[in-house]
Amino acid sequence: MRNRFRWLTIAMIVVLVIINYIDRSAISYAVQPLSSQFGITTTEYGLISSAFSVGYLVFALVSGPLVDRFGPRRILLAGVVIWSLASVITPVSGGFIGLLLIRIVLGAGEAPGFPAATRITSRWLPQGERGFALALIGGVAVSGSLLIGGPVVTQLIAGTGWRGMFWILGAAGLVWAVAAAGLLFNTPADSRRVSAAERARIAADQRPEEAEGARPRVDWRSLLANRNLWIVGAGYFAWGFMFWGFLYWLPSYLAESFGLSLTQVGAFSVAPWAAGIVGAVIGGILVDRMYARYRRIRSRFAIIGIALLLSGASLIPVIVAPSLATALTSISLGVGFGFITGGIWWVVSIDAEPSQPASAAGFADAAFALSGIVAPSVMGFIVQGTGTFTSGFVVMVVLAVLAAVLMLGCTRESAGAAARAAKEATPAAEG
Repeated sequence: MRNRFRWLTIAMIVVLVIINYIDRSAISYAVQPLSSQFGITTTEYGLISSAFSVGYLVFALVSGPLVDRFGPRRILLAGVVIWSLASVITPVSGGFIGLLLIRIVLGAGEAPGFPAATRITSRWLPQGERGFALALIGGVAVSGSLLIGGPVVTQLIAGTGWRGMFWILGAAGLVWAVAAAGLLFNTPADSRRVSAAERARIAADQRPEEAEGARPRVDWRSLLANRNLWIVGAGYFAWGFMFWGFLYWLPSYLAESFGLSLTQVGAFSVAPWAAGIVGAVIGGILVDRMYARYRRIRSRFAIIGIALLLSGASLIPVIVAPSLATALTSISLGVGFGFITGGIWWVVSIDAEPSQPASAAGFADAAFALSGIVAPSVMGFIVQGTGTFTSGFVVMVVLAVLAAVLMLGCTRESAGAAARAAKEATPAAEG
């Protein structure tokens, strides 16, 4: 274990993300009892869902710089405690305003997760292992949590009531925080459990700027002038609209469009997130292999662009010929292709700003959170105004295609990456 402690660190983050996403999606399975208890309308539920992303958006921008300055350990532990307590008090929120405020706090507590995970990955892993690791964190853990989340949450509701479900999920986060206090460290140098051989292996394939433990301040000029980072944000928003739309509205879509019961919804909701796990694993393997072959960061953007095109195209059948079988197949393919990008967003964030990866990840995550504000509300207005989900699916397709165009045609190789690739290619050419 002393030579592979870095993977225990990654495993801790994977578990964190699973808890994180089950917590944030749990409310979608408690819509009926919440609406009955507090008199919540369809439009208000859309606003409550969006409120999570308001807190997430603001604190994604703030937490990235905090993680780069103070390290991920301290910021993560504080965030987990905040979001766990928010989950615990959800059942006693009192109504629409209370739920709105609690969801903002929940979003704020969960916001440091991916900026911290990105910095941990860039400090704990050599470059050649990051694509797969971030696919586990940003893809497999996310889709896996949603895969098991439906059955777990619906069974918790059936066994303990919807209030007990929120209390159990909050307790799970607090248990993780206790374990992380003894196992999670900012860098390999901070941990006595890491051997000298493992430290040397990590350092051998890191950029010079990635060896630093903390950064005194954030270089906002560099972040905001970074063309690739803006394209990452635009693409992540497009994928996020599809992701958040299905996260919050898939249970309602299945129940209202096809007359399914709560337990049937939980069972049928498994398929898209199972496809997401497959897509995330494929994406993680593919991005590392493509980069190993070409040593060009644009290879990563090409994978994202192609995946988004396939994801958008997969939703067309459910628009033109909806049925339960068509819907499950079409949505599963759309989510599966979309999750190919799951971990790559964080890899390209590191590429864009290797000296301040958490701040870059916070910028990208804020764009994802913005889609989380827009998508649930837009879907809510569409459903209430038209009585169907079709127009929402059309918006998902259009955004995916536009983002793919940006990824495939507008990104550029950084000067540093191009120089490194040329240097690495020279010995091979001479040989």
